[in-house]
Amino acid sequence: MLVLLDQGVPAPLRHHLTEHSVKTASQQGWGTLSNGELLKAAEAAGFHVLLTADKNLAYQQNLKERAIAIVVLGNPQ
Repeated sequence: MLVLLDQGVPAPLRHHLTEHSVKTASQQGWGTLSNGELLKAAEAAGFHVLLTADKNLAYQQNLKERAIAIVVLGNPQ
């Protein structure tokens, strides 16, 4: 599975996803893209999952028609 780590997601997390191909938005040259542009670029590049810490993403973007799965990471309580 091809996984994209959004800005704000700790890059060392990739070491726990050893069975997947993991790239960061910065590695892809997408560090400055807005959420909508990032989602389009990730889908066009064939990413399956976006890991993000942006809890407002679902309120900022229409995710209904997206082909990419989005996982929003939270802080442990």
